Amino acid sequence: MLELYDAPQSTCSQKVRLTLAEKNLEFVEHKLKLFQNEQLKPEYLKLNPNGVVPTLVDGGAPIIDSSVIMEYLDEEYPKISLTPAGSKDRAKMRAWLRFFEEVPTVAVRFPSYNAAFARHFSGMTDDEFETLAKSKPLRDKFLGEMDKTKGFSTDKLKSAEDSIRKTVARMEAALAANDYLLGPTLTLADFCVLPAMIRMEDLGYEFLWKDKPGVRAWLARIKSRPSFKTAFYPGSLLSEQYPGIREEHQTKRAAAFGDAA
Repeated sequence: MLELYDAPQSTCSQKVRLTLAEKNLEFVEHKLKLFQNEQLKPEYLKLNPNGVVPTLVDGGAPIIDSSVIMEYLDEEYPKISLTPAGSKDRAKMRAWLRFFEEVPTVAVRFPSYNAAFARHFSGMTDDEFETLAKSKPLRDKFLGEMDKTKGFSTDKLKSAEDSIRKTVARMEAALAANDYLLGPTLTLADFCVLPAMIRMEDLGYEFLWKDKPGVRAWLARIKSRPSFKTAFYPGSLLSEQYPGIREEHQTKRAAAFGDAA
């Protein structure tokens, strides 16, 4: 019995749901309400001391960290493989995973909080917000850098956009002549970065790859897979949870940056 503790809108949860769906694995989903701090309850912290989603439980054993979970699922349930057979190609895939964890996965947090999540903190006192930030085992420093009413600075947003530009430039080099990042076959690398791309697209940032035909074709191709619709069920997009967020965020972005997308 596979159990997944996740949140619909969590990009890291979406990576794991994509993997489960592509591999046709059945699981029981436990949706956590992150802004009610269900991920910080003692019973959940016993499963995942980092206090974040997702957590996979397989036969009673918790597996944490989204990329680790993806690789675990592919090793433990190899009938449909998303990992290359050759050791050199596996190394390339893992290099992609590391890059995606360090660059776009981090980058999307800043526009996500400014566009949607910061509003959940605006009614708090400074002391309440500071206490909440310190209670986050893995996100304490991250929240500590945020203004609870204004969100993150323009510099942070610009840096996030630069990280996505860097990401799509590297992806374009691989996708100009290939269907997927490692060639003709989809791998965990594709699923690792996809939710970050979908998040940025949802918030109106697709202009960052308008000059990248390989990336655009890859995105359309991967969206057409049945696993995409299964993993991105209704409520998975921020624009579904916060109507009008795309237009609102891009208007604020244009005012802050003095330009338009």
